[in-house]
Amino acid sequence: MSAADNDVKGKAPTTAADHDPAFAALHDENATSLDDTPTHTSAPRRAQKAHNDGGLIKVQPLRKAEMQPSYAQDIGGDDGPHSFYSSFMSGLGSCIGAFGQIPCCLCFPSPFKTIPQGRVGLVSTWGRFTRAHDPGLIRLNVVSESLQLVDVRVTICAIPTQSIITKDNLSVEVDSVVQFVINNPYRAVYGVGNVTNALIERAQTTLRDVVGSRNLQSLISDREAVALQVEELVESVAEKWGVAVESILIKDIKISKSLQESLSAAATQRRLGESRIIQARSEVEAAKLLRLAANELASGPALQIRELDAMQSMAKNANAKVIFFPMHSQGQMPGGIGAQVAPQGAPTPAGGNMQQYMAMSEMAEQ
Repeated sequence: MSAADNDVKGKAPTTAADHDPAFAALHDENATSLDDTPTHTSAPRRAQKAHNDGGLIKVQPLRKAEMQPSYAQDIGGDDGPHSFYSSFMSGLGSCIGAFGQIPCCLCFPSPFKTIPQGRVGLVSTWGRFTRAHDPGLIRLNVVSESLQLVDVRVTICAIPTQSIITKDNLSVEVDSVVQFVINNPYRAVYGVGNVTNALIERAQTTLRDVVGSRNLQSLISDREAVALQVEELVESVAEKWGVAVESILIKDIKISKSLQESLSAAATQRRLGESRIIQARSEVEAAKLLRLAANELASGPALQIRELDAMQSMAKNANAKVIFFPMHSQGQMPGGIGAQVAPQGAPTPAGGNMQQYMAMSEMAEQ
């Protein structure tokens, strides 16, 4: 039974890896090679694979290329015109640090400082920048040197909500965020007073200028274009401060309730006008088609066909009836404009139309 199966069942037995270091190293090497292989399977396949492996989830190991880049640098420097005083004080600081590095010694400050991961330490000697350190443990001179930490992680800051007047004199409130990372710690610390506040103020002012040059409709429909324009303007300035602006996003555009109602009413009226235009065009097309149909139906054969259809539909009723209809055919039926329905078996009129006689016969039969 493997160690993975025992872990799933809640047991902790002794495995071969606990007694044989070579086996443990081989096991670790195989696990690392498997973890380094990129997986492109779908979620169901990953779940099935995890189930087959006994419920264990394999994580991707950390690669050195993905870690924090190195900012370590030592530019050195002379002691200046006061070399004797600076040397004396540096020696005194070294002595104090020697006592301070003793554990549990609270009388003297410790010369060791810790730089957390994701930050860079800038060391200044007598107020002058001399070197930069990567994360880890460093030693300082407690008298002549000072340490300042710079955060080089990706930072997301919210730009305060501001009320802006658009180009068409409408008031809107815009919420946005800026995402940036410090790529030059020296410029970010010694080139500007507070790089975060400076970047937010710059983005806020640029956003006000860009939004003020657009109409409300353009601002709502082209939100991404507005954010991209603000990002391009801010990035050119932030680069001088040692900051790389990754993106500036507009979170929300707020307008007053009265303005929302007026915009909604305007959109409703616009849609109503478009529907009326569509209806008028359809009526024009229908009128044209009706005119063509009237021209076709105005011919003599068409009128006769319509008369016969009307007579056939009226003859479906079994009750006796007298039908009055004009005769525009080749012959006239006896009796003038009104005629009694001819009985069944009556002879065909000599001058009548054969189709009309057949229709009248059918009516008489019914």
